[in-house]
Amino acid sequence: MLWYILGAVAVTLLISIPVTAVVATNRRKKFVEGKLGDAETKAREIIDEALKTAEAKKRESLLEVKEESIRTKNELDKEIKERRAEAQRYERRVQQKEEAIDKKTEAIERKEQSLAAKEENLNRMKEEVAKLNEQRVQELERISGLTSEQAKEYLLKIVEDEVKHETAVMIKELESRAKEEADKKAKEYVVNAIQRCAADHVSETTISVVQLPNDEMKGRIIGREGRNIRTLETMTGVDLIIDDTPEAVILSGFDPIRREVARIALEKLIVDGRIHPARIEEMVEKAQKEVEVMIKEEGEAATLEVGVHGIHPELVRLLGKMKFRTSYGQNALKHSIEVAQLSGLLASEMGLDVRLAKRAGLLHDIGKSVDHEMEGSHIQLGSELCRKYKENATVINSVESHHGDVEPTSLIACIVQAADTISAARPGARRETLETYTSRLKQLEEITNNFKGVEKSFAIQAGREVRVMVVPEQISDADMVLMAREISKQIEAELEYPGQIKVNVIRESRVIDYAK
Repeated sequence: MLWYILGAVAVTLLISIPVTAVVATNRRKKFVEGKLGDAETKAREIIDEALKTAEAKKRESLLEVKEESIRTKNELDKEIKERRAEAQRYERRVQQKEEAIDKKTEAIERKEQSLAAKEENLNRMKEEVAKLNEQRVQELERISGLTSEQAKEYLLKIVEDEVKHETAVMIKELESRAKEEADKKAKEYVVNAIQRCAADHVSETTISVVQLPNDEMKGRIIGREGRNIRTLETMTGVDLIIDDTPEAVILSGFDPIRREVARIALEKLIVDGRIHPARIEEMVEKAQKEVEVMIKEEGEAATLEVGVHGIHPELVRLLGKMKFRTSYGQNALKHSIEVAQLSGLLASEMGLDVRLAKRAGLLHDIGKSVDHEMEGSHIQLGSELCRKYKENATVINSVESHHGDVEPTSLIACIVQAADTISAARPGARRETLETYTSRLKQLEEITNNFKGVEKSFAIQAGREVRVMVVPEQISDADMVLMAREISKQIEAELEYPGQIKVNVIRESRVIDYAK
């Protein structure tokens, strides 16, 4: 029984365990299927909502795109309308211009037709005038008894006289106007330059005087049988004049450098007191060295005074040598310094290179330092020296042209010409010999007397003016202007003179009668 019970229980347990497991499995399966169903439902809901949102967004985007396309289309339509309106305006303008051009073309055609008719009419009139002119010439020849060639010559002579008169009047007016303006400006420049430049005028002679402490010194200078004076004269090339002049010895010589050497040597001998041939030779050598030093110092002082630098040392030495050179009594170095100063001032007034003008003015007469030693004029020698020592081309041209031998190629050369004339023409600056002076006056009168129609001429004002008396029946008022001009040109070409010469042509008519 117990076994039955135990067996039933065991069977029951065996049966109940699988059943319980199956039931539990079914329940778990149902629970999981319920959860899955809920998740699927939620997922579907989420997907449906997302689809609805996407659809709404799509509809909104489509609406925005449509609105943008409509707005763009409206703007394009508006722009197209404006372009069309503008094109229509341009078209109307072009049409109007074409109409205006057509009208102008028609007017031009009408004018051309009118001009052609007028030209034809004018040609006919020219032919008629030519015929009438021919008839007139024939009638004039018949009346006057002259051929056309003779009448032409007569008319040409009348026209030539009229043109000559008008030319003379015009020349006179232009000359007077130009002279007024040029003289005013030139005087202003020159006066300003002269007022700012003051130079001493030194008049040199051919003798030097050496003062003696007493008359006994004359005998010592002469020496026994004249050996001392002969030695001094031989060494220096200067003549010693010992006469009745109290306490003085005169040194005479045309070379101022030799005269200066003799003066210094004699003064040294007088101070030393020992006068004999050997001592004389020694003192002359010392004096020559002193003069050489003096020449160099004078040249350097001249360049410093003018403010010109970079000149070759040999040219500087030659400048110093010009201290002992004179021209018409005017010291050559003082003259060159004055010309340099005047050239610089004139160049400053005219806005040119002041330093170059001063350099050209200082060296313009450099040839005078060697013209006693070498053949040739001081102009040729000066230009050769400037070329030799590599001077500026403007300076060389200024040296060559300052007396008009060569045409000036620059304004500076013209300035040097003017400054040279100013320096030479100052009162007291130069002296002329009587022979040179009278010869120039004679040549001046001869030049003017050679002109046709001149009755007589007079050189006055020390050769600064020439008065020309003409025959009134041969020379008219118009001819006087041309004659004065031609006389001036011939004087410039043939004469050399300082400053300027005034040509004064005078025509005088007189009628004389007597009361009886």
